Amino acid sequence: MCGICGYMSLVRPLTEGDRTIVGKMNRKLTHRGPDAQEEKLVDNVALGFSRLSIIDLSGGMQPISNEDESIVLICNGEIFNYIELRQELKKKGHTFRTRSDVEVIIHLYEEEGTAFLNKLNGQFAFALYDRNKGQLFCARDQMGIVPFYYTVSQDNFIFGSEIKAILEHPAVTREIDRVGLDQVFTFAGLVSPRTLFKGIHSLENGHFLLMNKGGRLIKEEYWDLIYPEGDNVPDPSSEEYYINRLEELFEASIHFRLRSDVPMGLYLSGGLDSSMIAMKVNQLVPGARKEAFSIDFIESQYSESVYQRQIAKESNLSLNQKTFFYNDITERLRKAIYHSECPIKETYNTASLSLSESVRSKGIKVILSGEGADEFFAGYVGYRFDKIRALSQGANGIHPQEEEIRSRIWGDPHFFYERNFTEFDVLKKKLYANDVSASFDEVNCLLHPVINTARVRNLNMLNKRAYIDYKLRLVDHLVADHGDRMALANAVEVRYPFLDKDLVEFSTRIPADLKLNEFTEKYVLRKLASRFVPRSVYEREKFHFIAPGSPYLLQKNIPYINDILSYDLIKKQGFFDPDQIERLKQQYKQDGFMINAPYESDLLITVITFGIFHEQFFS
Repeated sequence: MCGICGYMSLVRPLTEGDRTIVGKMNRKLTHRGPDAQEEKLVDNVALGFSRLSIIDLSGGMQPISNEDESIVLICNGEIFNYIELRQELKKKGHTFRTRSDVEVIIHLYEEEGTAFLNKLNGQFAFALYDRNKGQLFCARDQMGIVPFYYTVSQDNFIFGSEIKAILEHPAVTREIDRVGLDQVFTFAGLVSPRTLFKGIHSLENGHFLLMNKGGRLIKEEYWDLIYPEGDNVPDPSSEEYYINRLEELFEASIHFRLRSDVPMGLYLSGGLDSSMIAMKVNQLVPGARKEAFSIDFIESQYSESVYQRQIAKESNLSLNQKTFFYNDITERLRKAIYHSECPIKETYNTASLSLSESVRSKGIKVILSGEGADEFFAGYVGYRFDKIRALSQGANGIHPQEEEIRSRIWGDPHFFYERNFTEFDVLKKKLYANDVSASFDEVNCLLHPVINTARVRNLNMLNKRAYIDYKLRLVDHLVADHGDRMALANAVEVRYPFLDKDLVEFSTRIPADLKLNEFTEKYVLRKLASRFVPRSVYEREKFHFIAPGSPYLLQKNIPYINDILSYDLIKKQGFFDPDQIERLKQQYKQDGFMINAPYESDLLITVITFGIFHEQFFS
């Protein structure tokens, strides 16, 4: 992937001074694309591109145009089915000037306007300028793997792959979005379109927007995950059918994601998902020696090293195993926050950052990762808890206020997700500074929609949780601040075979009892894995690694952490109650104090990482 940025002036033609502005924006993205940079001014539009060369190394530079220069494109990401799309477009008379995968976007737009997006199988965010219409067309991929941020300020539409590029535009001001901060405390992280910067938006996955020179902004959804209602199964078939079809789609997905003109590698955790990818790659490309990368948490009693080595050996991978010590967290936490552009509620991003450093040190630009299977195949413990609650007799009643909250945000008063929100609101109000607590009804993210409740209204419990996990956990956390940002910080592109559009759409049609069979999670994946993955791996219980949080950081007495949590600084910033922070600090510093994650919230890690974020972007 790469980095893109730019802006459209809504009131004036551009001058050479605009080349300086977009150049400054573009330089903020060179970590995403260190191979080449280019800026272009077209009419009232400025475009910047930082390239990570992966396909068509000599001819794939952007911005890229059609034959008469009436359409100009910058795209961050990959179109995996570009070969098939090129063949179709050539038959219709289109002429290609490069071997680049993204050139198909231009010709599809010429052919179909904005209606072609679901023909793309890939991970992408792009900005396409149509000079004849004076219109900018921007889109983010179906699964939201690639980020796209934008704002409208002082008669400018400004966008970028990362917010730090947008902040370089002189029309942009900086202000904390307090609802966004409350989202980080309440959910896995931010939920698009919210960011931590007021007025700067994250384009939702499966959406596109149009901006014309008159200043009219249109945003539309072109794709979403649609589950059948109730327990209906669109095409009821045998278990064997679902396993066979899943294998076909899994192989096709990997086949697409092996397309590259540069060396590739794999992340290998030792768990089911990454092991399936490794073993299947070895089946599809026998004899090819590939690099695998893993983290071994030697200070943890749950090291997965033995499984990592086993899969590497059986799938013909050269294993690069990096030992990650807990003190590595403190060395990388600032960098992780700078690239995340938001506070985080766990320190695991630092391990992901370390992993991509290892990849880049070997000269590899592209990695396959197993992310996504848990959300679509019932891999988290919450799916089992739902079943236990459904089977239990005489369950406790729900407080009317909690019912009201759940009805509002999920459309279901009985759906439990992560925590009791009524109780957690009390905790948050204590944590916030007095003026924030006084305006809590404005700040409280539970008073702002986070999903389209119509999409889950009549779903069975498993599919309801899957949809909400996909929206609240996967898109803007696991493949955004945790995935895209930690990899591209070191110019590494991550590809996700389990997030293939066709495979994900098929997963919605698989019966719930083939995902969670009795209390066996990811049942259908395990059955598929039994065909080519060692038994010792596919029969393993899911491994949950909990990264050390704020108690560890406080007990180590780290100077910069102490500074960030100092009474005077907390009071000066004005977001948190310094007295409450002091009480939590003393509690967390006690010998042997532990947080029972994920069932209890590590409140101070968000305060710490917010402090780092504030220092980096607002000081």
